[in-house]
Amino acid sequence: MKLSRRASWFLTAFGVWSVWIWVTFFKNLWADGEGLAFVHGDHSRPTAYFWIHATLALTSLVLGVMVGWVGVRALRSQRAAAARAGEAAAE
Repeated sequence: MKLSRRASWFLTAFGVWSVWIWVTFFKNLWADGEGLAFVHGDHSRPTAYFWIHATLALTSLVLGVMVGWVGVRALRSQRAAAARAGEAAAE
C-alpha cells in the first residue's frame, strides 16, 4: 500500500502527539493527590481506577507509536523512491 505524503505526515504527527498526550496523562495519574489513583496517596497501594487508566494510557501509547512508525516508514519510503528516481533520471 502506498500512502500520500500528506497522509504520511499526518500519521507521523499523530504518533508524536499521542506519545506526548499519554505520557503527560500517566505523569498526572501518578501524581494524583485526590485519592483516586492510590489509597490515601500511598503509591504502594494503587486502586482499580489507577490500573484501568494506566492500561488505557499504555494501550493508547503503544497504538500511537505504531501509527507514528507507519507514518515514518512511509516518509522514508517516499524519500528513497525519490532518490532512486533522481538517480535514474541522471543516467
